[in-house]
Amino acid sequence: MAGFRMGEAADLLGVSVDTVRRWVDGGRLAARRDEHGHRVIDGVDLASFVRGQAGGPEGRAQESSARNRLRGIVTAVVKDAVMAQVDIQAGPFRLVSLMSREAVDHLGLEVGSVAVAVIKSTTVVVEKPAAPAASRGRTT
Repeated sequence: MAGFRMGEAADLLGVSVDTVRRWVDGGRLAARRDEHGHRVIDGVDLASFVRGQAGGPEGRAQESSARNRLRGIVTAVVKDAVMAQVDIQAGPFRLVSLMSREAVDHLGLEVGSVAVAVIKSTTVVVEKPAAPAASRGRTT
């Protein structure tokens, strides 16, 4: 079973190590001690925690088959006569959307406003990152 140290879990969740530590200390997230005394979060427990934090469809105007919803802040809007580019920063992720200028105006999108990027795709590429050089050959 995969286990993640506090820093690794924090990186995966996009939060600080202190936040993960508070969740563990508060009993919201289960952790165990490894043979060196370091706190480790089992991968299954971390996945379950993340699913619970994702929330449901509340706040949606209507039901949708799209499940990938990233809430963020608009960091840039570039408009021309017909089209517009909207940049959204959702946690550590930068998303860029091209849409009609009319849609941007209708939604009132401007720098500093909150927006939700809804992503629906028939193709999702999944990659597994290479292990850092220091941990190659180490098993967890």
